[in-house]
Amino acid sequence: MSGEPSASAAHGLTGATLAAVTAIVDRALDEDAPWGDATSEAAIPADAAATARVVSRVAGVFAGGLALELAFTRVDPATRVTLLVADGDPLTPGTVIAEISGTARAVLRGERVALNLAQRLSGIATLTRRYVDAVAGAVSASGRPVRIADTRKTTPGLRVLEKAAVRAGGGHNHRHSLSDAVMLKDNHLAVLRREGLDLTEAIRAVRARIPHTMHLEVEVDRLDQLPAVIAGEPDTIMLDNFGLDDLRAGAALIAGRAIVEASGGVTLETVRAIAETGVDVISAGALTHSAAALDLGLDVSVDE
Repeated sequence: MSGEPSASAAHGLTGATLAAVTAIVDRALDEDAPWGDATSEAAIPADAAATARVVSRVAGVFAGGLALELAFTRVDPATRVTLLVADGDPLTPGTVIAEISGTARAVLRGERVALNLAQRLSGIATLTRRYVDAVAGAVSASGRPVRIADTRKTTPGLRVLEKAAVRAGGGHNHRHSLSDAVMLKDNHLAVLRREGLDLTEAIRAVRARIPHTMHLEVEVDRLDQLPAVIAGEPDTIMLDNFGLDDLRAGAALIAGRAIVEASGGVTLETVRAIAETGVDVISAGALTHSAAALDLGLDVSVDE
């Protein structure tokens, strides 16, 4: 398969990201039609032309324009896809997202993959926007606007797209992978302590082993861990599954010496109260693992 997306669809993405998204779409197309589209090949003349529109059935936030376009152009590079909205744009019922024209077989073969990806990604962007709106105006103890961030709780194989959808919804990305940053959790620290290091020494030992450009985050689950962690001078301290009172106490104790991240138990109902405790970042796995697909449809007409 071949076919390059238009500049409007790429949204400024780098070549590496384009390659990653292309690989995802190609795998999805191969999964959906490993030996071709038996129905269309039996029922639709090869030279039949079609036009189609991707339409939103509900209100939400759009994401996945690049994947949507590639789902059609990777089937047939001659297929023309015109995106009428950009990632991050609001949708209302009846919004026309894209117009597609090409052979009927190509349009029908790309339909399900295009919709599956755009619906999934738009659902993530829509849910993220709700979280972002819920904390609007909240400021951390360090004077920073409180950020909503995702986690690594993404669909295997779709992380690059799902994290882009979080950004489209106004959220921020946590580390993309285990390779991006050092994040010491309780199990890591337990191993280091068995090596005879106390908590502060363990953090400093890790800092000494990594490049000066690499971010270091430490997770804590009790307030009494904080003095030793602060002394280790990490870049970020995650307060994991803290209650509101402990979040306030933790942010006050850290006092700007590290970025304060709250995680665990974050819902749309609780996120505002968490944002008002003084933390800098709130990470929520729900942005990606619990987002419902947004209802989008493809209306097709066969040209005379």
